[in-house]
Amino acid sequence: MGTELTVRRAGTSDLEPLTKAFRKATVDEAVTEWIMRDHPMDQFLDEWVPQIIDRGLRDDEVWVAGGDDEIWAISFWQKLTSADRLIADAATARGHADRAPELRPLQRSAYVTEFLAREHPRRFPHSYLELIITVPEYRGRGAGAAILTERTRQFSAAGLPAYLEASTERSARLYTRQGFVRTGETHTLPEEGPTLIPMWFEA
Repeated sequence: MGTELTVRRAGTSDLEPLTKAFRKATVDEAVTEWIMRDHPMDQFLDEWVPQIIDRGLRDDEVWVAGGDDEIWAISFWQKLTSADRLIADAATARGHADRAPELRPLQRSAYVTEFLAREHPRRFPHSYLELIITVPEYRGRGAGAAILTERTRQFSAAGLPAYLEASTERSARLYTRQGFVRTGETHTLPEEGPTLIPMWFEA
């Protein structure tokens, strides 16, 4: 028999396995890879990953899928009732960039955060899938799809729409199978960055 795949919301007790899984899964994520291009990835992993996970557990919802007590895939969801959070995040990213103009990763992070805040749909409330990543050795085993299936089921029951930006055509096809549809215009990030594809789930 194969390992049973389960989906659940992560809690503070998951901090260590979340950090371990996130470090493995994020290094080749399209937007992260673009942000950190030509810069040591270890610095991002050591400095920013703990902050990302801590904030997700504290302020948002972190949903994971896995089996045998292993985390295979991680997703971060924000419930947005206004654009205030997006605008605040963009201002924070710009502040970091302005204090260290020589660091290209901070400039790229500020650019994409400001762009996403500006282009984000102004229909509230909705759930925003900020990020979903899968640990390399567990890719192709349905962990990401399992999270999306569970979350869209919950959104449908609650009458809550959802939004995301796919960063590859492959991921866009996965989201389409889960009921998301393309909305608005795509945007290719500068410096040969990935193309972001806005997608909406109507509950």
